[in-house]
Amino acid sequence: MNSLRRAYALNGKIQSYAWGGKDFVPELLGIEKNGNPFAEYWLGTHSKGPSQLVFPEGEIALQTYLKSLKKNAVSESELSFLFKVLDVEHMLSIQVHPSKEAAVSGFDQENSQGIPLDHPHRNFKDANHKPEIMVALSEFWLLHGFMPADGLLKRMRDVPEFHSLIPELLSGGLKGLYTKVMHQHEKERNAILRPLLDRIIPQYQRGELSKQSPHFWAAKAALQFGSTRSVDKGIYSIYFFNLVQLQRGEAIYQAAGVPHAYLKGQNIELMANSDNVLRGGLTTKHVDVPELLNHINFEETIPSVLRGTLQADQMERIYHCEAPDFQISRIDLPLGRSYKSKAVACEILLVIKGEVVLNEPCGHRMQLKKGKSVFIGAECEYDLSASSEAIVFKATRGKTKS
Repeated sequence: MNSLRRAYALNGKIQSYAWGGKDFVPELLGIEKNGNPFAEYWLGTHSKGPSQLVFPEGEIALQTYLKSLKKNAVSESELSFLFKVLDVEHMLSIQVHPSKEAAVSGFDQENSQGIPLDHPHRNFKDANHKPEIMVALSEFWLLHGFMPADGLLKRMRDVPEFHSLIPELLSGGLKGLYTKVMHQHEKERNAILRPLLDRIIPQYQRGELSKQSPHFWAAKAALQFGSTRSVDKGIYSIYFFNLVQLQRGEAIYQAAGVPHAYLKGQNIELMANSDNVLRGGLTTKHVDVPELLNHINFEETIPSVLRGTLQADQMERIYHCEAPDFQISRIDLPLGRSYKSKAVACEILLVIKGEVVLNEPCGHRMQLKKGKSVFIGAECEYDLSASSEAIVFKATRGKTKS
């Protein structure tokens, strides 16, 4: 191993969740399709999907390598972030992520209760928070935070089946309304939502509903998650949360406590190194309503769509957010130009389009085709060039606040 070398090919982990698409990730990575869903591709050190560094003598776990660097005070022993590619073919669950303080408390409490980490009713899988940012690789639809009260009131007035809930919004605000519907008895919930679904599902099936309408996603969700006996409580969230459409290259940040759900599309996602998810419906997984309500931010949300800040080199676009755990940027590399950088902290690069050549001052050279990723050690100097137009996403640790 060249002791001056700091850049290594990196192999990630595919996660085959039922909601994933079957084509996008295999085509990105250049691997064979097998008819199974390829939902996520993970790059990082998380125990559920650890990445492997590629050496001439074989592969080694990224975390093992980082620990060896830590002995020399060169690097952190575990990445503070988890880098992903997602292909959302079917809707994901309504969910919220805890704050760091809440994650530590919840994790310790469940440990003291002796709940196994892999138990299906376990809420806290680790002691970390999970803020996250996503950059759209296609048209992307999601739910994000509660609608402003005025807009929500108008929506509820426009949906006859919700008229009986309007007094709860007026008297108890967002918290009172959402708490009520999340605690509703199945019979009461069905009495409100079943007539609504019976009205809109035929419209959806005839192609009469626009994606701009919550009716479209409610009907789609009912067909995906519904049963003949009980309507999923997550249907309410589709109407109460902001429906957001992102175009390719646009981003959005999910802070702790902001309820959200991914609906459709492909994206690059970067988050704190955690798997803590508290679910509120549209899922077959565990839903703990009291715990969910303990962590939701009931404030009105006006979605902030991020388009990134183009750097002086006119190639790198950084999507800034408040999380100290991570920072994501997109590098648009034109023919004939070179992107030069020195990694302040560990980085992971992922080629989304084209083919890139990475050079280090020590003479080491790597050719990275579409779908290939590389780990960059802290203090590594490198440059990137491309034989044709290329797009590279870069993940690294966030800036430390002074």
